Amino acid sequence: MFQSFKTYKLLFLRLIIIVAAIEVSIYFFKKDLLFTAIFGLFIVFLLLREMFFYVRNFVLIYNKTIASILQNDFSSDFSKHKLNDNYADLFHLYESLKAKENEQISKDIVYRSILNNIETGIIILQKQDNDWNIFLMNDYFSTHFNVPKVSKWKYLKNQLPTLCEIIEQDDFQEIKTAIEISINEQNNQTFVLQASRTEIFELDYFIVLLDSIQNVVEKKEKEAWVNLMKVISHELLNSITPIRSICQNLQDLVEQDSLSDEDLEDVKNSVETMLKRSDHLQKFVEGYRKLAMLPSPKKEKIDLQHLIDNCIQIMNPLFKEKNIEVVNNITFKRFIHVDSQQIEQVLINLLTNSFHAVKDNLQKQIFISAEAKENRIFIKISDNGNGIEKEIENKIFLPFFTTRPEGAGIGLTLSKNIIEAHGGYISHKNEDGKTVFEISLIEN
Repeated sequence: MFQSFKTYKLLFLRLIIIVAAIEVSIYFFKKDLLFTAIFGLFIVFLLLREMFFYVRNFVLIYNKTIASILQNDFSSDFSKHKLNDNYADLFHLYESLKAKENEQISKDIVYRSILNNIETGIIILQKQDNDWNIFLMNDYFSTHFNVPKVSKWKYLKNQLPTLCEIIEQDDFQEIKTAIEISINEQNNQTFVLQASRTEIFELDYFIVLLDSIQNVVEKKEKEAWVNLMKVISHELLNSITPIRSICQNLQDLVEQDSLSDEDLEDVKNSVETMLKRSDHLQKFVEGYRKLAMLPSPKKEKIDLQHLIDNCIQIMNPLFKEKNIEVVNNITFKRFIHVDSQQIEQVLINLLTNSFHAVKDNLQKQIFISAEAKENRIFIKISDNGNGIEKEIENKIFLPFFTTRPEGAGIGLTLSKNIIEAHGGYISHKNEDGKTVFEISLIEN
């Protein structure tokens, strides 16, 4: 702002000098001082010429700088003009925008590098007028599906018609499904398709993610194996370490010439401890066998209400002992095609978990409900206990994971395996401060 005022001031001074020079020249003409008057007019001409080039350079530099900013072209070099105070504000704006543009370019390079190194096919579409153009396609998508990095949606349709048809059928809205795509004229491969739509600065974008089912399964299997090995190594070390220490102590005792009564007592305690740890290891292995050798379900048609009542009756002595109220909200009559013994075991496992969750509460309540929709039965078992801590939410279905000292840690894992063997699923969530386990089964 200060530099702009200074520029205007200089222009104004030039005009005053030129006007004054013209007045002086006219005065000399009136006094018949012809040569002096002509010399004065020559000075006026030089001043006008200087002002013309000053204004022209000033306008040219401003135009060039503004054009560079508008076109995002920051390659121009204005170093020879930077010492001129008249352009200080302009060049400060230019340098600030140039720094921001370079920062944005650096971020774009980093983001694109990250996207190109992800082993998931990614394309981002941008809507322009009524057409979709390809804003970004990562290297994995291009390489894996053998698609050149085209810029138009219509070109992509020629390469991957199956994918594009599904997206168009849903009118470029949110999608989450499985899709089979033939690659290089080979057998179809199954992929997980996830797509979402978002608007940024009034620009419409559509993001598509394609991940191979095999990759998804391998990741899940790897995670499962890592978690399982952690649990197994933890259990084995918890038993082997004290047993080895006790054996070392016993070896020292038996190498003595004689054993005192105190030594004999130590031997007796050591043997008892080894037996306890051996029993724990045996239970651990038996639990693993239960999970690994789960028999196929022998399905039969059974009344859901009868199955629930039977489970409540089995657990009733424990509930009465702790004054636990069980609220059964199932009122409709439905039949399900299941292995009654296995599903009964699942329900008892969940009721047992609820029992332990509420047994120390002042008000102890367990709720059972069910609903039928989309050819499925959804059974919910909830309680007013403290709920599952966020830190362990993703571990509760892991084999041998338990928060109870007396627990074996296979109840929920076994329940999950049984429900999945029936073609259903089991999940947990928090609703209004209550922990809810939900079982989904196909209705008969």
